[in-house]
Amino acid sequence: MMQTLIELYDERPLENVLGVDMFLPERVVYICPEGVASDARLQKKLRAYFRHRGRNPELIFVRSSIYDTDAMLRTLRQTVTKYPDCAVDITGGTDAVLFAAGMLCAELKIPVFTYSRKRNRFYDLQNAPFASNLPCSIRYSVEDCFMMAGGSMRSGRVDNAILYRYLDDIFPFFAVYLEHRKEWVKAVTYIQRISPPDPSGSIPLDVRGAYTVKGERASRISAPEDLLRDLERIGFISELRIVPAESVSFRFRDAQIRTWLRDVGSVLELYVYKVCLDTGLFHEVLTSAIVDWEGQEKQNAVTNELDVMCARGVTPVFISCKTCEVKTEALNELAILRDRFGGQIAKAAIVTAERGGAAMRNRAEELDIAVIDLSDLSAGRTEKRIRNLILKR
Repeated sequence: MMQTLIELYDERPLENVLGVDMFLPERVVYICPEGVASDARLQKKLRAYFRHRGRNPELIFVRSSIYDTDAMLRTLRQTVTKYPDCAVDITGGTDAVLFAAGMLCAELKIPVFTYSRKRNRFYDLQNAPFASNLPCSIRYSVEDCFMMAGGSMRSGRVDNAILYRYLDDIFPFFAVYLEHRKEWVKAVTYIQRISPPDPSGSIPLDVRGAYTVKGERASRISAPEDLLRDLERIGFISELRIVPAESVSFRFRDAQIRTWLRDVGSVLELYVYKVCLDTGLFHEVLTSAIVDWEGQEKQNAVTNELDVMCARGVTPVFISCKTCEVKTEALNELAILRDRFGGQIAKAAIVTAERGGAAMRNRAEELDIAVIDLSDLSAGRTEKRIRNLILKR
């Protein structure tokens, strides 16, 4: 096994770390462009990633022109001479870099290997029997995927550690949502109005309010009686008492249920989370995963919330959930997040509780984003659609 691994630095995060995580060299030499070779902050983040993974290889960043084949060839020759115990991973890199690496390998017969995303295997290209048709056994967490791209993961709106307590509640909750989908936004607004936050900071579970409350733009919203009865039937509220045209009172089961019933989108996110769990395809499924782009965790940092994030081996899956019509902006944002923090191996889907129109579907297809819409949700095809997304080649 080699002691030094030469990596051809790539803009796609996975290509820079997978060979290191798989073969555990003592030293990694990144052949990289000027911007990376002089970027101490980027290098610090890469070291932090490996420490997070329980590794501490020596990282060396060697500057070279990635578009000048002769310059790259000289750099590679010097590196191999300095570290004769090396192997070269040609999974990443520009065409010029790969061409130079090919010339060097033909010249020196050093060990060379690569990784196939399609087959999820490593291959011995030259004198690297340790990588011969080797299945990739690495499992990356959602946090790993964010960190290898220079970001970090923050806590979101949901404490994923407690969701196991509610798994049996999610499908009944979603069935109630489908039954009352058209009135859902108004119903949630009504629940919000009669269960305002307590000024003391406590979370009141007992609710009492008027039968009719103020809605948006001076509208009036009456109590959604049938929905409230269905919520009582599935155990989300209790002690329901409705006095028509006068008042409504009930008790939330607990603070978490209260949060979900006061948020329009939670029900769809929870449903997709549970479906992803039930596929059995993923070693990690999270809802409300927040990525900090720069990994600085500052108050004004650029962040995005992923409604559902899954990890299967080295493949991250980005899922956005919308109870409303999907706009082009939402598709573009999802594609940017997938490409930035997942690269070419990542997959993405958007789940909407509306029927997706042709224009939206065309744009999603252009961006390679799967669309799961109301027809799939209503017919119980969501799990099948997610399986197809993950297992297609």
